[in-house]
Amino acid sequence: MDLNLAVLIDGDNIPSTYIKEMMEEIAKYGNPTIKRIYGDWTKPDLSKWKKILLENAITPIQQYGYTKGKNATDSAMIIDAMDILYSEKVNGFCLVSSDSDFTRLATRLREAGMKVFGIGEKKTPNPFIVACDKFIYLEILKYENEEVISEANRNTQNNIDKITPKDIKLIASTISDLADDEGWAFLGEIGSLLQKKQPNFDSRNYGFQKLTPLIQSINHFEIEKREAAKGKSILIYVKNKAKKNTSKK
Repeated sequence: MDLNLAVLIDGDNIPSTYIKEMMEEIAKYGNPTIKRIYGDWTKPDLSKWKKILLENAITPIQQYGYTKGKNATDSAMIIDAMDILYSEKVNGFCLVSSDSDFTRLATRLREAGMKVFGIGEKKTPNPFIVACDKFIYLEILKYENEEVISEANRNTQNNIDKITPKDIKLIASTISDLADDEGWAFLGEIGSLLQKKQPNFDSRNYGFQKLTPLIQSINHFEIEKREAAKGKSILIYVKNKAKKNTSKK
């Protein structure tokens, strides 16, 4: 079933340059039936958003900063999110912010049975990331856009994560959790469980479009392609390579 999503954007916290890639990414997960962005539109630093909002049918919500030092935008987003939740018009939310203030909101929405996607920059604090079902880094979306090969984009490319022993251990343990008696696990199930264990796990963070080439690049796993029961598609299975016995007799 395709999800109906409420997309709520923290305009004070997210650069407008990411909007095209961001909306394309959101469309992969569901239908954005509600699209709102929050901020004080009297401030000049939000002027870059105005044309983009019309092009993407995003509704701007005016929120004045009544008290110095307090983030009124966060409060407005949280109140709106709860109103939308109780309206029962959507079955998922996309919270676009790099601010940990939305951690409790994400948790509350999931408690209510909502699917929660988070989108933000790599500076996003971990509590907000793990409170979501899935978290996507904006920098990776920008890097995916093949139209841009500028110096700025090269800098983004340099932000791609390197695969660490910790990442390899996570993949290996996930395969073990799902493995049959012969050690094989279905790749689709591996991807789903990785997402549950670590919501910001994404093969694109490491420069790979899909999970298969990421796993192929690591010399710790075996991959086997099998025909589906009806023979119309190929299923990919993965297993951990047996550790070599290096002890001397």
